[in-house]
Amino acid sequence: MNKDNAIEVRDVYKKFKVFYDKGNQLKERLLFKNRNRYEERWVLNGVSFCVKKGEAIGLIGHNGCGKSTTLKLLTRIMYPDSGTIEMCGRVSSLIELGAGFHPDMSGRENIYTNAAIFGLTKKEIDARMDDIVEFSEMEEFLDNPVRTYSSGMYMRLAFSVAINVNADILLIDEILAVGDVNFQAKCFNKLREIKSQGTTIVIVSHSMGQIEQICDRSIWIHEGKIKAEGIPRDVDPEYLEFMGEKRQEIADKEAERKKDTTADADNKDAKTQNPESETFKEDGRWGNGNAYITQITTLDKNDNLKSVFATGESIKFKICYKVKKTIENAVIGVSLTRVDNIHCYGTNTDIDQVNAFKLDKDGSLELVLDDIPLLPCVYLVDIAIQNKAGDTMDYYKNACKFEIYSKISDVGLVRIKHSWEIS
Repeated sequence: MNKDNAIEVRDVYKKFKVFYDKGNQLKERLLFKNRNRYEERWVLNGVSFCVKKGEAIGLIGHNGCGKSTTLKLLTRIMYPDSGTIEMCGRVSSLIELGAGFHPDMSGRENIYTNAAIFGLTKKEIDARMDDIVEFSEMEEFLDNPVRTYSSGMYMRLAFSVAINVNADILLIDEILAVGDVNFQAKCFNKLREIKSQGTTIVIVSHSMGQIEQICDRSIWIHEGKIKAEGIPRDVDPEYLEFMGEKRQEIADKEAERKKDTTADADNKDAKTQNPESETFKEDGRWGNGNAYITQITTLDKNDNLKSVFATGESIKFKICYKVKKTIENAVIGVSLTRVDNIHCYGTNTDIDQVNAFKLDKDGSLELVLDDIPLLPCVYLVDIAIQNKAGDTMDYYKNACKFEIYSKISDVGLVRIKHSWEIS
């Protein structure tokens, strides 16, 4: 093993048996042998990488790609079917929330038990007890059984123990997703501190922000193999773009499956999409019915059907409508709302001072949003046909939806064009 490396993973393969209908009891397994059929699934297919002492790396990839399996192999919870893993130094891990905690024991007792699992003696634990308790901010609840703890309290205690064992290698699997904002910030600062002291860190996370804050290198695992590795600001955008494309593929397959695609996210029936009554009011839709929307589609700049867009792309809404009675001084409006009910934007033809027009026959219109600055989320679209007097012909709430992804880890509602000048 190279003396500069803390971890060396060489050509590791790992498979699991997935049973179709495995008996739970010995009697079932003996009497119904045919039930014990299974298939072998290879989770890792020749993974190799090295981690230098004091380096922090992030393992990224979609669910099921082999990230957590890799981390469990590093902790020796399981072992590879072939290949070798060498590690240098004491290992501390946060693989599962509260792993090793006994629910009936107090927080204090679990600190001793958990720290002993990491290899500390009672004397060493006594010396670190104050630091563990202080960091966890759990002194008030320390002598209560941990079964009374919330998931956040579990995480506080588990994380406090793991980072105070003076480990040479720290392994973390999504644990930082739990806890309030202040404690997460405290954890990040502590990770930076122990990293500066020479601790090697391997973290699995779906948060590119976490990876870029802590890690020197990202390793992208895809279908059991390393697809790319390098500095996070190079690898993470590639991964995010790939995931955006995959979401678009899924959306396209769903659209094909539905065939008679309308932009109605809930697939309302034909009567809902084509209200015939003089006045109608249904769940999420209302108006007098003199004109009504029949179809909404979202397109890219090349007029291809699309429902997943990148921040900065253009989105075209094509709105088809039927007219039962001429609408003078018509107004068409569109509103964008995030799925968490944050209203992001709204406009209409009157606000935009479009020349007055009337709807006197069936037709369609298009609205193009250029260089859309919205940040990643799913967005719902409300569309309305009204007139300048405020009469509503058709207000279609949640008429369609689209998704935004980004290569950059900004936070907030929109990406604002900006530049830095450092002198």
